[in-house]
This record gives sequence, C-alpha cells and structure tokens, in this order.
Amino acid sequence: MELIVEHGDLTQVACDVLIVNLFAEVTAPGGGTGAVDQALGGWITSLIAQDGFKGKLNTTLDIPTFGRIPAKRVVVVGLGAKAEFTLDRVRQAAATGIKRAKALKAETVATIVHGAGTAGLPAGACAQAVAEGTLLGAYEFTKYKTNAVDEPKSTIARVLIVEQDAKKLPSMATSIARGHIIADSANLARDLANEPPEKVTPAFLADTAQKIAAQYGLRCEVWDEEQIVTERMNCLHMVGRGSAHPPRFIRLDYLPDGVPTHRICIIGKGLCYDSGGLSLKPSEFMRHMKTDMSGGADVLAVMRIIGQLKPSVAVTGLIPACENLVNGNSYKVDDILVARNGKTIEIDNTDAEGRLVLADALSYAAEQSFDAIIDIATLTGGCVIALAHIWTGVMGTDQALIDSIIAAGVQSGEKFWALPFDDEVRTMLDSDLADMKNSGGREGSAIQGGIFLKEFAGETPWVHLDIAGTSFLDKPRAYEPKGATGVPVRTLVEYILTR
Repeated sequence: MELIVEHGDLTQVACDVLIVNLFAEVTAPGGGTGAVDQALGGWITSLIAQDGFKGKLNTTLDIPTFGRIPAKRVVVVGLGAKAEFTLDRVRQAAATGIKRAKALKAETVATIVHGAGTAGLPAGACAQAVAEGTLLGAYEFTKYKTNAVDEPKSTIARVLIVEQDAKKLPSMATSIARGHIIADSANLARDLANEPPEKVTPAFLADTAQKIAAQYGLRCEVWDEEQIVTERMNCLHMVGRGSAHPPRFIRLDYLPDGVPTHRICIIGKGLCYDSGGLSLKPSEFMRHMKTDMSGGADVLAVMRIIGQLKPSVAVTGLIPACENLVNGNSYKVDDILVARNGKTIEIDNTDAEGRLVLADALSYAAEQSFDAIIDIATLTGGCVIALAHIWTGVMGTDQALIDSIIAAGVQSGEKFWALPFDDEVRTMLDSDLADMKNSGGREGSAIQGGIFLKEFAGETPWVHLDIAGTSFLDKPRAYEPKGATGVPVRTLVEYILTR
C-alpha cells in the first residue's frame, strides 16, 4: 500500500473513499468534515441526525456523494469524546477508516491527519500515527486461503493524506515515511508469527536475519549447533536437541556513524514451536505455539526499522532460536543443565524452556558492554492470567529503564504493567541439587520467570517483557488483528529513538 502526502482541498480529491472524522456528541461538523459537509449540501449533518450517529470511538457512518464531490463515498469515523482524545486514538481512527474502506472494496482512499486540527495534537506525531494506524489496521494474513470469496479483498493501492497548508507538507511527509517504516516492519513480525511452524524453523529465522542485514546495512552472525555447543550455550542446545531442526543463535548489529550515544541490546525468545517437550502440553494449550517465537520476530522487526532510520544509538539484536519437541534425544525432567555463565539448573518442567534459552542469551549479553539489555518473550501463561491480553508484564533491575519502557509504550499505544521483584519469590526456585530449578510451580509464575532470568542478566541495567498475553489475540482490536500483533515492536523503537 502506497501512502502519499498531497497538497489540496478535501472537497476536490478524486478517490473511492474519503475518510473524515467527528467527535462524540458533535452535531455540526467542523474542520475538514465541515468543508465536506458544506460541499455536500449539509448531507453529513442530516445523516448524523437521521441515523443517530454519535461519533462514538471507532464507529463509522457511510455517505454516498452522488457526484457532488469527486470522492465517490465519504466515511465519517467517530473519535469519541474530545476530552479523552489521545495520539493512540489517532491510530485507531485511521485503522477504523481503512478497514471500512477495505470492506467497501476501495482502491484509492483519501484521509486527513486526524488530531492535528481541533484536537490540537502535534501535527508530526499525528501524521506518523495516521500512517501507523492505516498500515496496521489494513493488515491481514490470508496467504494460505485459496477460496476467500466471502471476505473483503485487500484492494487498496493508494492512500492520499491530504493537507491544505503547503507549509506543513515536508514535515508531514517525513513523519508519514517514518510511520510507514515502523508499521511495515511490525507487520513483518506479525507475518513471521502467523506463518506455519513447518516453515518458520530456526534456520528460516537465521536466513531472514541475513536478508534483513544485507538489505539494510546491518552486521549478521549466525551460530550453528556445533558453534552453540562450543560457545557453552548448553541450555539452548539441550532444549533444541529434541527437534529435527537444529538450533541457531542469531546476532544482528547496527552501528551508527561516529560514537554511539547509547548501546542497547534486545533479546527475543525464538521458540519456533513449543510442544512442552516431555512435559507435554495438553492439546488445547498447544494451539498457536507457533507464536512462541514472537519475541524473536519482534527483534528482527526492530532491527529492520533501526537499519532504515539510522539513529545515533548502537543496537544489537540477539535471537536464541530452537524448537521444543520430543524424541529420544529430548532433555528431561531431573536433568541438570549448565548455562553459559556457569550456573546450574535442575529441570523441574521441560515446558519452562523459554527461560533456559534466554539464560544463555542473557549471559552472553552480560559479557558485552551494553548500557541496557531488554528481553522480549512469550514466557508465562501466568502473565496472561495476571494482566489478560491487555498489558505486557515488565520486570527488571533498573527502575529508570522500566519507567522509560512504560513511557515509550504510552507514546506508541502499547500497554505495560510493572510486576514486583521479591527475594522471597527466589526461594521458590531453590533446588537441592543445583543452583536453581527452572520452575517453582504456579504461584507467581510470571514473577518467577523474571526472577529466574535476573540470575543471568549480570550488572547491566536489564528489563524483561513478558508478551505472552499481548503478542497474540483471539479477538481483534482497533489496529491489532486477530492473531499475531507485533507487540512491542513500536514501543522498543520509540525507546531506542529517544535515547
């Protein structure tokens, strides 16, 4: 889909669908909507009254133009109460409008920059949000559908973002281009997690990383199984040993010109499929376990964005990738593994494998000279129980880093909630035979996972993001589809760009 910034008058733009907006309880449209209403002889005002359209958030009203303006149809998107309007509602409005345009089989769509008028939000931020909401809202994964006759086709080729003030065009174009880059890569993360597991193997993730590196000027290093063993990544090796697809350890590096202002490492859990291993999951809990590599997909997406936006921050992405399957070579309950940093781990549950592969990756990162380490993982079902599919759980050793991630989430529209760390929880992981167990039961399981990972993060400021509930949805939201969401790609980019 092409996003084009265009100087012009909304009432004179030729398109299939023109998207405008309305705040709740407003009976006389203003701004661009008012100009279109006037050109239509007051039809928008009349239909608002006739249909009882209240401007409720993410509702729409369709209006045919009958040739009175070049646009064939107008879609009015409800913005909700003006006092509650935020930058994220700009994204939601853009997504709602584009989804309605898709349902109407539009090919060319025109829209305004929601929020930059009477709402008084910064024009650049609103322009970026419109681009993000449009592309994220239009996303669908229908690659494997051979007969989708009853479903709206994704026919939209161009979206014209119309601005009457010519002076605003250059800055708007820059903001929209940035939003396009960010949303396009967030959609890549969605694609990777939505693909079937027979395609997305550890080797496939490594190949994808190498292609991204070649295209966007990143450095890429991939360790095969032999090198993983040589490099003492015993946990990654043992978890992946039950699969016919051997593990990979992937490193991507972006280095800016000159001295970096900051050095950040992001680590994504890359479990391409998780059966639970010998602690086999019940069949109903094995559904969607192809998405257990969402953290790894997020790292690939972030590095793809950083390679294009080229900030002054140095960024390293690490992905320990493997499959947790069952064969005669699988690791077992009661095994004792030795992580890269030398700590010994008694296996209490082979389905608590994500923290094992992250232990090796965190140990490796702790040996480097980073200013911050952030890991992203679909780690625990307990986080879903605690925070539903709404908040990503946040834990870590540095309060400033935790606060920065949460603040970046507010800006990006992705929600985070800090969970507590307590030494008493650490005792749940005590082992009679090793330094620790990999699981201490169901109580506080999300916090247990974070406490476990803390043992391998070293002295570098570190934050753990548990995306078990937010990386995949059973029901769509405004610009988040059913299926993989790409959370928290945009938050991580926002955090990196503000360092």
